[in-house]
Amino acid sequence: MLKMEINGGTSAATPTVSAVAVATVKETTTPINSPSPTSSPPPPPLSPQQTVVLSPCAACKILRRRCAEKCVLAPYFPPTDPAKFTIAHRVFGASNIIKFLQELPESQRTDAVNSMVYEAGARMRDPVYGCAGAIYHLQRQVSELQAQLVKTQVELVSMQLQRSDLLELLYKMEQTKLAAQEQGQQNMSFEMTNDLGFLEDNNNNNSSMSWWDPLWT
Repeated sequence: MLKMEINGGTSAATPTVSAVAVATVKETTTPINSPSPTSSPPPPPLSPQQTVVLSPCAACKILRRRCAEKCVLAPYFPPTDPAKFTIAHRVFGASNIIKFLQELPESQRTDAVNSMVYEAGARMRDPVYGCAGAIYHLQRQVSELQAQLVKTQVELVSMQLQRSDLLELLYKMEQTKLAAQEQGQQNMSFEMTNDLGFLEDNNNNNSSMSWWDPLWT
């Protein structure tokens, strides 16, 4: 809204008070939808859920098939350890492994996979006996170690008996030595007593002879 004034043949356009007020309000007013610099950014718009598969599991990669979202083999055969599935697949086959896992609850599948991998490795080392051969060798080693343990215990008991006999012999020798020393001391004291008695007897005889008077004979 402009008001036109004519002064001396010249015209000038001056804004009215209402136009100035409206312009000032528009400049100072902050838009409602603009975010504040201190406030957190608004959440991104929701997108439909998508499943991102970084790489297929080792089983699907070796079998050259697409790894599904709920693959039974994925939790137990990661892509970082392909040899684990290769060993089990050569002995049991992928279909049998999947069948075994589907028949078991999830709490027992990890132990079942570890058992199958161990059995497959033992079967590849020993195609005839497999895991039973390894168990047999371990039991044989345990039996040999138990026999060695019993032999060592017998030798230990024998050594303890020999030690006790040796200590008893040393004690008897020490007692015999002490008894011999006491007997020797007693003999020495007895000889000294006899010597003193013999000297006393000689002194008495000499004294009696010194008082002997030939007139009394």
